[in-house]
Order: sequence, then structure tokens, then C-alpha cells
Amino acid sequence: MKLLRFLGVASIIFILGLCGCIENTQKIEGSNVETLNTLKVIDLYNREVEVPEKVERIVCCGPGCLRLIVYLNATDKVVGVENAEKEWIPWGRPYRIAHPELAELPTIGQGGPSPKPNPEAILQVHPDVIFVTYMPREDVEELERRTGIPVVVLSYGKLATFNNRELFRSLKVAGKILNREERGEEVIKFINDTLENLQERTRDIPEGEKPRVYVGGIGFKGARGIESTMCKYPPFVAVNARNVVDELNREGHVFVSREQILNWNPDVIFIDEGGLKLILQDYRKNPEFYKSLKAFENGEVYGLLPYNFYTTNVGTALANAYYIGKVLYPERFKDINPEERADEIYNFLVGKPVYKDMRDFWGGYRRLNFSEE
Repeated sequence: MKLLRFLGVASIIFILGLCGCIENTQKIEGSNVETLNTLKVIDLYNREVEVPEKVERIVCCGPGCLRLIVYLNATDKVVGVENAEKEWIPWGRPYRIAHPELAELPTIGQGGPSPKPNPEAILQVHPDVIFVTYMPREDVEELERRTGIPVVVLSYGKLATFNNRELFRSLKVAGKILNREERGEEVIKFINDTLENLQERTRDIPEGEKPRVYVGGIGFKGARGIESTMCKYPPFVAVNARNVVDELNREGHVFVSREQILNWNPDVIFIDEGGLKLILQDYRKNPEFYKSLKAFENGEVYGLLPYNFYTTNVGTALANAYYIGKVLYPERFKDINPEERADEIYNFLVGKPVYKDMRDFWGGYRRLNFSEE
């Protein structure tokens, strides 16, 4: 009897121990990573999300999400991409030019301004974490519920701006999850140092000595014409340019009338080359309007690479700022070759010098001669 009682107790202890082991090593459905070792992060919706301590497989959904992972040098962990990353031309997204291999990965959703991830397709590639941007909170929670996989929200802040607070916070959150914390800090320092360098070159220029400038053709839900512009245009802000549109005392993208542009009659006009084709077509139909602007008459019209393409391409925006500085204040930027500087920025952020690819498609940094375009 004592032996039987001993064996019974031993059996119960063994079973309880086994149950405990099973509970501690239980896997999240659709994931390869055990839940034994986890860490908690606060995402950009201020949600506490528990993720595996060691993350090897990820997917990204939403505008600019994949770009942040490229900045963190973590493309080796990406196991699926949105269809948009495959079907859209890559020339507006330097990270995709630099990493064509990403287009060979399985499709995990539609992509676009309103991301539509496919939970079933996501489960098929077994990610440990799903990163998302610009997705409504209820959709985030529904995706997490349907997949059983942690969903972490990242953000750039308001579109087409340098919202460094949210951008840097996103890099830190994703860097912690992907064991790329050091790289995240390097990227943050690089952006800060670059902006400080631009400020140092221009902050002491008296306002009265600055040319009055305007940027047209800014993309807004597609290509736009000369009337599409921006208050506090980030590359202008970076070099303390005198943006005539700032007189409106508004924020972000705006459409202005042609009469307003004529009233401002800026000294220098920059054209976002994403809208250049539309502006060229309009120039041929309405040459009198453009010839009434002294910037066009004096040959002070210049091309910029589009940077607002699936949210803010930070590298392109920074490179644009150096070119703008070179045009407006040549003495302050006499040591800068804008094309070489662009490739230095691209090489650091996305891993390859891709300016030539961008230039070959859009036209690149140049004075625009509308009679010859």
C-alpha cells in the first residue's frame, strides 16, 4: 500500500510538472516563438504589447512601415510584404530600390493608404510580430485577435512632415523588439546631426537677404500641379528658407490659387518632380501664367525629388534640403555636391547609394528649362 501510495503521489507530481512545462512553452498560434521569454513594449497607440524576447520573423503593414525596418538594418527578418511593395514602381521609395529582394517575398495584404492586411496570408508565413502604421485602433486589435500574433503600432506622425518625436519613438520601439537598439540610436543621431548641420549653415542669414521661395507640384493623394504646395515645407524649414506660403499661417499641405502665386511672385520656385509632368502639360496650355512669374522668366526654377511617397522618405527630404541650400545660399554650401551628399544619406539609411536610380526616373537635381523639357 505504501508503495502504491508513493507511486500515486509521484505520478501526480509528474503530471503537474508536465502540465507546467506545457503551459510555459505554449506557442502563439501562427508563430514559431515560444512564450517562455517575453518582453513588454508600449507602441505608438500607447498599447502595452507583449512580444517574444527573440524575434526572428516579422511582417509590416501600412504606409512607411517597411521603410523603418530597412532603416534598422533588419530586412533579414522580413518574411512577407504588402502587394503594394511589389506592384508599385519603386522609384519613389529608395528603400525598395536598395532592396529589390523584398519584392520576392510572399504577399501578406493589399497595402496602400488604408492598409488591408490578410490575416490568413500572414499566418502562412509564421511571423513572430506584426508591425503596422496608420491603421485604426479597432483594426489593429481585430488583426491581433484573428492571428493570435502581437501587433505593434509604429508611426511617422502627421504625413509629409518631420515629426521626429513619433519617428524616433518608433525606431526605438522597433529597435528594442528586433535587437537593433544600437542601430536605432545611430539612425536618430544621424538625422539629428544632419538637421543640425543644415541649421548651422543657414540660421544666421538675415531674413531680408533671403530669396522668397515657393514649392509646387507637391503630391497629395496622387500627382498634383503648380497650385499644390505646403506650409512649413520641411526641407525649407531645415535651411531656414523664406517660404512665401508660410504667410498663410497654416500647417502642412495646401492648395493655393494662381492669383495668389502671382501676388507672391517668388524669386525662386522649386518643383516636386512627382508633379512635373502635369506642370509641363499645363505650361504648354497656359504659358502666359508661367511667364508672368519672375522665377520662370529668370530661369530660377529647380527640380526636387519627390519624398512623400508611401509616407515620408526621410533620406530624400534631407537630400532635398542640401540641394535647396546649394541653390539659395551657394556660398554656405560651397563644399557640398548635392548628388554625392544624397548618396551618402541613402547609403547610411537604406544601405545603397540610389540617387542615380532616382535621377534617371524623375530627373534629379537640376535647373528646369520649360522650353526644352
